[in-house]
Amino acid sequence: MDRLGAMAQFVRVVEAGSFSAAARVLGQGQPAISKAVAQLERRLGVQLVTRTTRSLHLTDAGRAFYDRAKVVLDAAEEAEAAAKEASAALSGRLRIAAPVSFARLHIVPSLPSFLVAHPALDIELVLDDRRIDLVEEGIDVAIRAGELRDSSMVATQLAESARLVLGSPEFWASHPPVTQPGDLAALPFIAYGSAPGGLEWVFATDDSTELVRMRPKIRVSALEAVREALFAGLGFAILSEWSAADGIANRRVATRLDSFRLPSATLSAVYPAGRQVSRRARLFVSHMRTVVGPRGEVGGATVPRMACSPPSATNINVGLS
Repeated sequence: MDRLGAMAQFVRVVEAGSFSAAARVLGQGQPAISKAVAQLERRLGVQLVTRTTRSLHLTDAGRAFYDRAKVVLDAAEEAEAAAKEASAALSGRLRIAAPVSFARLHIVPSLPSFLVAHPALDIELVLDDRRIDLVEEGIDVAIRAGELRDSSMVATQLAESARLVLGSPEFWASHPPVTQPGDLAALPFIAYGSAPGGLEWVFATDDSTELVRMRPKIRVSALEAVREALFAGLGFAILSEWSAADGIANRRVATRLDSFRLPSATLSAVYPAGRQVSRRARLFVSHMRTVVGPRGEVGGATVPRMACSPPSATNINVGLS
């Protein structure tokens, strides 16, 4: 006999209150429903219901079987729904918030492959180095670098990246050699306003730590301007490898003090609290895990390149704040 089908018929009889009512709900004849429940009772070797001309009552065994059968049927429905969802292509709009530079360097170049897999999906990027209100802005998922201060958000860490001491080759050549962290205190520093650590940074080795307070020459609230100031030789900066991978690869910036460790930078996916996380958001976050490795490699010191033709411009809406 069809065990799952018989369970479903029995559960429907219990919930409908009679065989005739269950038959109407299932669109079957009453004799077929009665036969299925009788066969189920014979198979189990127990009586599940007591029948009278006017009412139907569960036995103790019937009550216990109903409770467990309901769990099994609910699980089967969830499994079927999950399978259907997994095979369905994404559609609709996905609204993503991210810092400007990270989106330009890593999210946008990776979108072609994501949209090839989900051509019916529309992407809206809300780009801002500041922490915007996800609920107020209607954001499905935000990609955030650094410490997460808002405990009301639901977050998952994607990766970690080393922080590096960076300057242009021309900058390093025009200033005294840097061999110890303390040498940086006398050099012009490009301070990124959103960066944890601010003007004081702890450099560590296996044996010791050293706190150095930097002398800011320029203070900038947007990472894009920090990068341009670095390339222009206006000072040195401390940035994550994510932020400088392309500059390192094309030798527009060079590192110093590589034998010292700075606090690592974390990359997280953040979802609005109190809202069901959409499948679109979940799959985009999975996609980002492949873009940025668990240690923030981003392919080593290189930036992901487009592996296919760019999608139609109608698929992506970018908002800069």
